[in-house]
Amino acid sequence: MKKYIYGVALLLVIGMCAAPLWAQQLEGTIRGVAKDSAGKPIVGATIRLYDPETGRKYEAKTNAKGEYQVIVYMGTYDVSLLQNNNLIDEHKNAPVNAGGEQVVDFNEQPTGGPTPEQLQKIAEEQKQNEKIKGLNASLAQAKELEGAGNYDQAVTILQQATQTDPSQDLIWAYLGDAQRGAAAKATDPQARTKGYQDAIESYQKALAIKPNNGPYLAQLADAYAKSGQTEKAVQEYAAAAQADPPNAAAYYYNEGAVLTNINKTDEAIAAFDKSIELDPKRAAAYYWKGINLIGKATTKDNKIVAPPGTAEAFNKYLELEPNGKYAEGAKQMLASIGATVETSYGKGKSKK
Repeated sequence: MKKYIYGVALLLVIGMCAAPLWAQQLEGTIRGVAKDSAGKPIVGATIRLYDPETGRKYEAKTNAKGEYQVIVYMGTYDVSLLQNNNLIDEHKNAPVNAGGEQVVDFNEQPTGGPTPEQLQKIAEEQKQNEKIKGLNASLAQAKELEGAGNYDQAVTILQQATQTDPSQDLIWAYLGDAQRGAAAKATDPQARTKGYQDAIESYQKALAIKPNNGPYLAQLADAYAKSGQTEKAVQEYAAAAQADPPNAAAYYYNEGAVLTNINKTDEAIAAFDKSIELDPKRAAAYYWKGINLIGKATTKDNKIVAPPGTAEAFNKYLELEPNGKYAEGAKQMLASIGATVETSYGKGKSKK
């Protein structure tokens, strides 16, 4: 039985699903109050937050009550209190979770001035901050170039950034994105192959620095899939789902898409079922599950006999997206197996 699978459309689905995940950022809050030993607020002091793992750095000023509050990306921060650029106090390893709040208070008497060790630390932090500012500027410039379709220029800028600081996983991941974009745009087959291989190596370097990162694993899987290494793509999507449970439904969906393209019908159905279990409103998963089930259909008395669950899958898609991009295809599939279109899936069977 011939499958009604549109390969180009499916690849577009994979791409659209992966991009929002990469863009997602998770944030939390650090707040507190700074007071001297007499209990009076320390007004106008600088609160400096620094995550040694990512290099992210934030600053805030205390208000008239000595209070401060900063929204930061999730991570573990060193929180310092400075006055007139002099280090007064510091708290190490303050964890901030996504959507969480961390309270870091200061109750120290201002001193006459920093020690030589504190001055050295301030100088090192300032130097690191300048480096991070330069790298952030490179990332912003690269993303702007990518948005304009100038992937090769973006690759050059990001390669220079990796030489400046090869310890930053985010730079390697951004480089992989740019290389993947350049490969997709390449007209020469050899250049395309090299571009995807370069992207794979960049994502692997990002993962070497930050293992078990769901978005990185998913981007690596996409590079494998587009370079024809589908078995590795399936493995990486499965790894991404294990590493990043909140986004596992999207990863399983993409895994199902790859398995559909290599005609592994049963495995694709299983992947779509996992996606549906985690996200029952992911309409496209029902549609592509139905497509794979249609591929297992038989004929009897010149009629198509589809496996159980086929009509339910297409009707569930139509319930969730009655005017969606696959709506006409779902109706045609239902008609081909002699099934009716339900306007309210699971709540009666009124026919169109």
